[in-house]
Amino acid sequence: MWKVIDTGLACASENMRIDQELLQNLSGDPIIHFYDWKDEAATYGYFVRPESYLDLEKVERRGLSLARRPTGGGIVFHKWDFAFSVLIPSSSPFFSMNTLENYGFINRAVLSAVKEFLQRSVELIFQDAESFDIPSNRFCMARPTKYDVVMEGKKVAGAAQRKDKKGFLHQGMIAMQLPDEEYLRDILLPGSRVVEAMRNFTYPLLGKETGEKQRSQAKKELKELLQKYLVENI
Repeated sequence: MWKVIDTGLACASENMRIDQELLQNLSGDPIIHFYDWKDEAATYGYFVRPESYLDLEKVERRGLSLARRPTGGGIVFHKWDFAFSVLIPSSSPFFSMNTLENYGFINRAVLSAVKEFLQRSVELIFQDAESFDIPSNRFCMARPTKYDVVMEGKKVAGAAQRKDKKGFLHQGMIAMQLPDEEYLRDILLPGSRVVEAMRNFTYPLLGKETGEKQRSQAKKELKELLQKYLVENI
C-alpha cells in the first residue's frame, strides 16, 4: 500500500521541512507527497551556496523565497514546475542500496506519466549531458543528467535524492513552462550561460502563454498519472 499526502500551498521552507520530517519518521508504506508553492520560490541542493550564483539583493526585491532542500542537486525555480516527492522505506521491496536503481524506479514511473500526458515518446538519459559552463552545473534545468526524463535531448523532469538508514527521499520536478528570461537575467549573477543552457536543455510540457487554469488542470492530471504508475507499479 502507498500513502498519498497533499499538503497544498506552502512557502518553500515549509515544503522542505515537511519532506525532511517525512524522511525522519519514515516507516511502513511508501509515500507520495504532493505540494505547491505559496509564493515565488526556488530551492537549492544541500551543498549549494545560492549566493555564488544569485544576486540575493534582487532575489529579496523580487520576493523570491529561497530554501535549502534536504536532498542534493542544483537550484530549481519552482514558479514554472510541478513538484512532488516520493519516500521509500528501506523495508520496502522498491528500495535498493544502489542509488541509481532508486532513481530509475521513480523516473520510469515519471516517464510513463509524462508519456501519457503528452501522448508522445520520451526516454531516460543514461549519461550526463555536457555543461555549457561551470555555473550551469548548479541549476537543475540547465543540463540533463543520468536517469533524467528527456524529450528530443531536452530535460522534461529532474530529481535529487537523499538516502539514510530509514529509506530514501526523492524530490522530483516536471517542467511545466520555460522560466521567464528577463526574470532569470535579473536575479542571476552576471557572466554565466545559465539562461542559454536552460533554454537549450529544458522541454516544458505547456506553452509559454498557458494560463493558471490550464496549469492547474495539468497538475491535477499529472498527480493522477504519477499515482497510477507508482501505486499500481505499471
